[in-house]
Amino acid sequence: MSTIETNLQVVRTRIAAAACSAGRKPGDITLLAVSKTFAAGEVRAAYAAGQREFGENYVQEAVEKIAALAALPLIWHFIGPIQSNKTRAIAEHFDWVHSVAREKIALRLAEARPPELGPLDVCLQVNVSGETSRSGVAADAVPPLAEAVRSLPRLRLRGLMAIPEPSDDIESQRRRFRGLRLLLEQLNAAGFGLDTLSMGMSQDLEAAVMEGATIVRVGTAIFGERAKA
Repeated sequence: MSTIETNLQVVRTRIAAAACSAGRKPGDITLLAVSKTFAAGEVRAAYAAGQREFGENYVQEAVEKIAALAALPLIWHFIGPIQSNKTRAIAEHFDWVHSVAREKIALRLAEARPPELGPLDVCLQVNVSGETSRSGVAADAVPPLAEAVRSLPRLRLRGLMAIPEPSDDIESQRRRFRGLRLLLEQLNAAGFGLDTLSMGMSQDLEAAVMEGATIVRVGTAIFGERAKA
């Protein structure tokens, strides 16, 4: 058994245990393997171990990897910051985008999405920590942004994403994630019909699952530590 296969088993067990503790079905949570900076061969190893959905942060690296693995039935998620000049490449190569935080970016993605690919699934990135240094839209600006994105062609608004400030305290972790869940519930009460909470990473996935995560984004716990630049 490869290291990646072993790591995937461990992560899946963690997700299942957290789901059971929260009275949820483990199958309702999607594990997104964050493969940024790792080679196509390591993605292949994860695929061989049953993993199908992968997250990338860097457009050029991702596009090359997607091309190299085109024969495999993979689902690709873009989860990094979005530069305006990268929207076309993202719209043409990815199935999901988790990090939309501006109407301008959403519009460019909609314009660039090839119709034959079907709608691009989109999550709005929310700054749940309130720090100006962190990416994402402020919570009070989410409803108008959601309304704008929902109206665009070739995009399908699915939910919300957050990357809270790191914390070793599970109650602090849960509080941040709870805020995102409550925001999703408010949007759904207004008729949005969203189904996705993309939250939780290697160090805090248990807290995220207990607060309702439907996608957890895990890199280090699957592929190991990334090489320092």
